[in-house]
Amino acid sequence: MLEVAFRHDFPDRALDVAFQAPGGVTALFGPSGCGKTTTINVIAGLMRPQQGRVALDERVLFDAATNLPSQARRIGYVFQDARLFPHMTVGANLRYPSRWRPGAARDFDRIVDMLALGPLLDRRPATLSGGERQRTAIGRALLSDPALLVMDEPLAALDEARKAEIMPWLERLRDEIRLPILYVSHSVPEVLRLANTLVLMQAGRVTHAGPLSGVLADPDLAPHLGAREAGALIRARILGAESDGLIRAATGGGEFLLPPGSGVAGQELRLRILAHEVILSRQAPEGLSALNVLPVRVLRIEGGLVQLALGDERMLAQVTPRSVKALDLQPGTACHAIVKTVSVLPS
Repeated sequence: MLEVAFRHDFPDRALDVAFQAPGGVTALFGPSGCGKTTTINVIAGLMRPQQGRVALDERVLFDAATNLPSQARRIGYVFQDARLFPHMTVGANLRYPSRWRPGAARDFDRIVDMLALGPLLDRRPATLSGGERQRTAIGRALLSDPALLVMDEPLAALDEARKAEIMPWLERLRDEIRLPILYVSHSVPEVLRLANTLVLMQAGRVTHAGPLSGVLADPDLAPHLGAREAGALIRARILGAESDGLIRAATGGGEFLLPPGSGVAGQELRLRILAHEVILSRQAPEGLSALNVLPVRVLRIEGGLVQLALGDERMLAQVTPRSVKALDLQPGTACHAIVKTVSVLPS
């Protein structure tokens, strides 16, 4: 658990930041200038705030009596621009952290294999693509034996092709290394694909911190990520494939049918269901091409978004005021959510 609470006054603005980040990937999200990079610099020991407390797994990194130097905090930092040593090969860049953390070298082969860096070891940074440089930077950070990995918009400097190249490596890092990651971004697609926890920042303050799924399905908070991104992020486990290739998955609110190729039996994944892809019906419908029809209950109606309880999960449907009136929707109303199979996006 990372615990952060600090205050710092600049001549033109003030930061007053407080949040907790559990395991997994915590995304620090907000517009440019809201204080995201300053926050991770405080955590990493690159900036000393005027007051506050930062602790990682109950180990105090900073408070009124303590200010550990950055090299003693065990935080791996991946910058937006890879910041590799240009005169060194990829292999030498990766081995550099072992100069002050000799034990990190024991993971060298595993990290090289995981990030597919083997063919690059004898090359210099100037000969690498943007995605290869970032993979090397991530590997170097991991080989510093960190207790926390901090990533400051690591894909921002890459074009779309390079982003698509490196995103699977970030997912693999999240799922296999199981190292807590603080991921700074103002890219909604990156946050939705990687994060478990979301910290929303605005004008130097944290406006919300909690599970990403709760933000997406909250009519008050979802608009911060963009109206088209409102919906649900639902935990699922794949049960197996149907005879026609469709994939059946179990969730806390019932079973979903997913497009072919969504995964294999036993695999855990997240289902992304956009609010504008959900249709509501008071009665169980018949004769539809949509295969996912699930019983839900209305929790809230706010600004064209209906928050629904799907078992122990939460989801949203985007409806017009006319539809709300026609269906007589109100908190407590039982109805059915209809979702086309092709609209369910495994994440």
